[in-house]
Amino acid sequence: MPPTAPIFDGKAFIRTLTTSPGVYRMFAADDSLLYVGKARNLKRRVSNYFLKPNLEPRIASMVAHIARMEVTLTRTEGEALLLEAQLIKSLKPHYNIMLRDDKSYPYIFVSEDPFPRIVFHRGAKREKGRYFGPYPSAYSVRESLNLMQKLFKIRNCTNSFFANRTRPCLQYQIGRCSAPCVALIDPKEYAEDVRHAVMFLEGRNDTIVTDLAEQMDAASARQDYERAARLRDQVQMLRSLQAHHYVRGASADMDVLACRVEAGIACVSVLFFRNGISLGSRNHFPKLTLDATPADVLGQFIAQYYLDQPAPAEVVCDRAPADAAALAEALTTQRGHDVALKWRVRGERARFVELAGRNADAALLARLASRQTLHTRFEALRELLQLETTPGRLECFDISHTMGEATVASCVVFGPEGPLKNHYRRFNIAGITPGDDYAAMQQALERRFKPLARGEGEAPDILLIDGGKGQVGMALGVLRALGLDAINVVGVAKGPSRREGEETLVLADTGRELEPGPDSPALHLIDAVRDESHRFAITGHRKRREKAREHSDLEDVPGIGAGRRSALLKAFGGHAGIAAAGVEELCQVRGINRELAERIHAFLHG
Repeated sequence: MPPTAPIFDGKAFIRTLTTSPGVYRMFAADDSLLYVGKARNLKRRVSNYFLKPNLEPRIASMVAHIARMEVTLTRTEGEALLLEAQLIKSLKPHYNIMLRDDKSYPYIFVSEDPFPRIVFHRGAKREKGRYFGPYPSAYSVRESLNLMQKLFKIRNCTNSFFANRTRPCLQYQIGRCSAPCVALIDPKEYAEDVRHAVMFLEGRNDTIVTDLAEQMDAASARQDYERAARLRDQVQMLRSLQAHHYVRGASADMDVLACRVEAGIACVSVLFFRNGISLGSRNHFPKLTLDATPADVLGQFIAQYYLDQPAPAEVVCDRAPADAAALAEALTTQRGHDVALKWRVRGERARFVELAGRNADAALLARLASRQTLHTRFEALRELLQLETTPGRLECFDISHTMGEATVASCVVFGPEGPLKNHYRRFNIAGITPGDDYAAMQQALERRFKPLARGEGEAPDILLIDGGKGQVGMALGVLRALGLDAINVVGVAKGPSRREGEETLVLADTGRELEPGPDSPALHLIDAVRDESHRFAITGHRKRREKAREHSDLEDVPGIGAGRRSALLKAFGGHAGIAAAGVEELCQVRGINRELAERIHAFLHG
């Protein structure tokens, strides 16, 4: 991205700034966002970019690209920190440290139904109820739910399933639900079980044990021995759970963070403790830029990570994060209660910090080894194909369908750092003879490369096609027609036994065929890319096929909305009954006049 005119007058811009806290944004000449920063004193902070004599090379390169700057004033440095994190997450500036995590964290959800359900939840929090979490993994959520079903026997079924039961389901038979769907438990007793389950999620185990013990004594006194025995079993299970899972030295809610930076890669490892119980750990690899130190990475990670989820009461770090005071203020504001941000700790907390550090070291070592392996494979591919430079971008196309139904083409992209999932694409193929893979591939390639011919997007160094000479020839024809015949095309043809490692590579430029063999690092790379393309295509095909099979023919009839469709299905018992009905019978359904009945009949009978 070379510097472009006009050159930004940083010194003149500084004279317009105030000493207030706020956020500044740097833009390039093409209006792309270069960097977002926050400052306690905007004038002093921004002056460092334009008045400091010797900038670090990467920062100097960024400053050389600045075409304009914008600022937003805030009341406090903490507000500036939150705004900076929000802008970085939403706008993804080129030079910022960014937390790359494309998966939302799982939660436990307790609904507000008359008979509440407790279920696994991931995604937007639209339904009314309470959300407990976040948890580091789906496994930790399911483990907690499994314990709670044994302890409190709360339902986990959907509302539609619950509303249509006439007898208890399997969950009741195996002792994991009290069957409120068929009134096998008193509503007050079920509500009490839900209250205890919520207390369990809040970490109030001692209170539950005391409460259950009192209820057990009361049930025994009135000679309700069956209920007393059930309460006794709950108390024993809770005490056993506390003995096995409680972590000595852990506060009720605490996260422990450790950061490592090496060879241009950063890793932040997080240990989770909730209700005094360890929920496991999770490793993150933020995008590293501007020669950031571990303290810088830790500060940016905390700001962005807790932007979407409440911070625990205590956040323990292996070092002082950058802007620690502002971070503590921002976390407290975000949570609504005091958040203790600590980094000089002793005793058990020091042991947790050491453990998080070992996790970060191991994860970073594995990531570096994986990157080195990828680098070796890319170099081997360059040698195998006799290229002058090491390829930096591989794209692979694959086709998936079932007997020609719901054809989907996939395009996956790999670089030296691994799969570039933000660049993946799927193409729903239409207008071809079902089962014609050549036509499907041609359509997918045209849709992928037409924008590139107009100067939009990035060209691959190598285009992998899952197929032999025929598929390669077709791909070459598409690229030549678009003026992109400089792209290297390689076909990946399966061997006679169709076993991995016996593939033949068809080189489009020379027509040569290569058989690298199962020990070739280059073929290992090609197989990995091809397999990922195959997986991505199959996933898209299955989704499209399921959607098509769920589609009702009635949805295509003009004038038939959800209400009329529901009325027809109820009146005739399903699509077969509607198709067998005559016009006069259709007219008997509420909301269906004769004209609409004739239209429905004509549509269903061709």
